[in-house]
Amino acid sequence: MIRYLMKTGSSKLELKPSVAAAGIESVIVHGDEVEITYVGLGGGGVGATRCRAFANGVLRYNISESGGEKCARGTIIVPRRDRVLIGIDDTDSKEIGATWTLTHNIAKKLNCQEAVYLSHALVQLFPVPERTQNCMSTVLEFGCVDEKAKSWLVNAFKKTLKKYSASTQTGMVVLSDFYAKGLYEFSNRSRTERVSKVEALQCARENGVGVLLDGNGVIGALASLPWFARPDESIISGTPIKPLITKEIKNGI
Repeated sequence: MIRYLMKTGSSKLELKPSVAAAGIESVIVHGDEVEITYVGLGGGGVGATRCRAFANGVLRYNISESGGEKCARGTIIVPRRDRVLIGIDDTDSKEIGATWTLTHNIAKKLNCQEAVYLSHALVQLFPVPERTQNCMSTVLEFGCVDEKAKSWLVNAFKKTLKKYSASTQTGMVVLSDFYAKGLYEFSNRSRTERVSKVEALQCARENGVGVLLDGNGVIGALASLPWFARPDESIISGTPIKPLITKEIKNGI
């Protein structure tokens, strides 16, 4: 999945065949809806209009003719979503289970238009003696349309996790936040040294993180949250998390 970190607003695109054939012209937020306008030349115009307009999750659309030498423009309206992060750790035992597969399977099962499953990342932690094997936790990212969808997702996830977890020390935490910046320091520590459960619970309270299951796995679950959508970095032992950087793009968006 290709992701873009964008500013809201409009920009005049300078489209050029074979160089910059398509792009995003504007992103406008209207209450609980987001209006996105794409522009494209030739085949890029088909992608900018029909391919996006007929995708799942689009509420409404307005598209021009596309194809051939045409410069096409298409606007789609999609639901505004809030990022919901779920951190999980310690669902397996010495004999059975794997946290990353269990959580991914649950997330796929619960995925729906109201609570879309966006990403899954494994997070390497400091190898404490109590670990099952590799000492890794998991963070899952969802996009929820409202509080009702979030509540349903969290409750359903907890219920399913309790049913299938092979451990009595499972940890599950939830945070609705765009960056999870308040957890950077705790997460970095958890990847380089032993951290106590008391410290984890205090950090959760200070940063508005909901603790759904408070076994010893809550430490790794909390440490996983800021690593959403960074699967290549999160698995490298000791790598410090760095803030997401918004790069200035030539055309302003």
